[in-house]
Amino acid sequence: MPSPYVRRRQLADEIRKLRESRGLTADGLAGLMFYNRAKISRLENAQRRPDLTEIMDILDALGITGSQYDRICRLAREAAQKGWWDRYGATMGPRQKIAADLEYNAATVRTYDQTAMPGALQCRPFIDALVNLDESQETLDYEPGRMTEAREQRQHELLRAGGPSYETILDESVIRRLAVPAEVMAAQLRHMVQTVSEAERITVRVLMHDARIPGGFLPKSSFYLYTFAEPGDQPIAIVDTVTTDLVLTRHGEVARYTGIYDRLRRAALSTRDSIDFLAGVANRLTDQTGSGT
Repeated sequence: MPSPYVRRRQLADEIRKLRESRGLTADGLAGLMFYNRAKISRLENAQRRPDLTEIMDILDALGITGSQYDRICRLAREAAQKGWWDRYGATMGPRQKIAADLEYNAATVRTYDQTAMPGALQCRPFIDALVNLDESQETLDYEPGRMTEAREQRQHELLRAGGPSYETILDESVIRRLAVPAEVMAAQLRHMVQTVSEAERITVRVLMHDARIPGGFLPKSSFYLYTFAEPGDQPIAIVDTVTTDLVLTRHGEVARYTGIYDRLRRAALSTRDSIDFLAGVANRLTDQTGSGT
C-alpha cells in the first residue's frame, strides 16, 4: 500500500494550495467550515489522520469538482489507511511511528547513523539499555514495553518478503562512545552481523573514526533517506535532531543529503570488511568482560 504518512503530506500540500488559490487564510477556511483554526493547521501540517467526510466538506466549500475532487478524495482515503504500527498508538514514540510507516512502504532505505544503532536492527538487550539511557535523561516519550515490541516488529517487517532494500552507514563512534554495558554492545554487534549475513537486502558499512571524507563538509547529524515504488511518490529525507525529526521533501534538500550519503559510502568500509570489523569488536568486548558468550 502507499505510505499513509507520505499521502498525508501530499494531502496537506493540496489543501493548503487550494485554500491559498481561493485567497483564504487558515483562519478564513476554519471560519468558512465552522472549525477551529487548530484543526485546519493540523491538517495542513500532516499532523493527524484525515477524516474523509471533513475533506469532502472542505472541497465542497472551496468549489472543487470533477477529476480534481476525485483525486483528492483518493489521496484522503489512502492517507487515512492504518498500518501495523497504528495499533501501538503513541506508546511506541512519535519518531518510531513515522519510521515504521516509511520503512514498510519504501523501496529503499539508506541511513547514516552517527549517534545510535539503526532502530530496525536492534536486539532486545540493546533496546533495554537504550531505555535505561532515556530514563537517566528523563526523556521517555513512549511506553518501554510497547516500544520494544514495536521495534522488534519493525525488524520482522523489514525482513519480510518484498521488504525494502536497506543499507546503513554506521559511524564507529556509536560503537566506541555509547554508554551501554560491553556485553550488551557485543550482543548488538553480533545481532547485526547475523542479520546482515542472512539477508542480502540488508547491508551495513562502518565509517571508521579516522576515515577522511573528501568532497565537502562533514555531516552534522544522523539522517535517513527513503525512496518509494508508488508512481509520483518523491524521495524523503529525515534528519535527526535532539528534540525531533525534520522531514525534508524538497528536491534540492533531499539531493544534498543524498550527495552527503554517497560521499560517506565511498569513505566507509565495504560490507565484508564491516562485518569482519563488527565481529572482531564483539569478540574483544567479550574477552574484556570475561563473559565467554
